[in-house]
Amino acid sequence: MENMELFCFNIISQAGSAKTSYLNGLRAYKMKQFDSSKAMLKEGDAFLREAHKTHMGIISHEASGNKTEFSLLLIHAEDQINTAEIIKILVDELIELHPKS
Repeated sequence: MENMELFCFNIISQAGSAKTSYLNGLRAYKMKQFDSSKAMLKEGDAFLREAHKTHMGIISHEASGNKTEFSLLLIHAEDQINTAEIIKILVDELIELHPKS
């Protein structure tokens, strides 16, 4: 796949932005800025969707019979997606544990 490094950096960037948005959303929630928190969490979801789209493109390319070269960069990109998903789950759970007051 041509430009694999570019695809990996895109995933890393989008997943990193998702993590930042989720954590900022949690911080806003703790400060009782509920509208801002909701917007940041929604923004995080959009970043994570973009990371997944790029990742799915790589998977689809390989599923079409094309060999994907594995590299530390690709492994790191996948790790960043996983980490963003874990942070999303934990932030959602923390918010659910502490309803608006």
